[in-house]
Amino acid sequence: MSSEAGAPDDLVRAVEATLFAAGQPMTIEAISAHLGQAEVRAALDELQRHYAGRGVRLVERGRRWHFETAPDLAHLLRREREEPRRLSRAATEVLAIVAYHEPVSRAEIEAIRGVQTAKGTLDVLMEAGWVRVAGRREVPGRPVIYATTPEFLAHFGLKSLKELPGIDDLRAAGLLDPVDDDMIEAALGSDHDGDATAPGQNDDGVASSGQSA
Repeated sequence: MSSEAGAPDDLVRAVEATLFAAGQPMTIEAISAHLGQAEVRAALDELQRHYAGRGVRLVERGRRWHFETAPDLAHLLRREREEPRRLSRAATEVLAIVAYHEPVSRAEIEAIRGVQTAKGTLDVLMEAGWVRVAGRREVPGRPVIYATTPEFLAHFGLKSLKELPGIDDLRAAGLLDPVDDDMIEAALGSDHDGDATAPGQNDDGVASSGQSA
């Protein structure tokens, strides 16, 4: 791919420039179409090797390629700003269910959680760019189904959904609060039927008088 002098060839440089200027991650097919080249994978591989260990790196997330800051240097780019609002417990539960079961309908989400899900919970996840409408289920009523986005993969550093951790991995890493076990086991499709929310609470975690959320 490289010239005898060690400089990258024209295709490698063209792919580099295309990704650098792109407003969003690009698939191999999109890069090929943009450059009018049938095969760009070798150029991507060479660029990935070139940027390994540098201040920026070339990564593939959800079959889309983009440059990102090296993780160990991210702190240099942070600016003082208001701490973003954390996801509610309900939104975290719904996001986990969508990620592990996609595509999934709202009714299916509610069946797993054991509680009704407020429309605003899904809206928050879609506004964050982590969940999208993926069409409609071909059953009576044709309910809307939801799936995760490439932005979800990029935010959590995943190449694909196959890299999602299992419950044992989460426990081993100390990332599970004991009160979250029921919800995570349900999201991963275990036989456990525990309710995902605390007794006497609705979808927003507010104490109720025993009625369903």
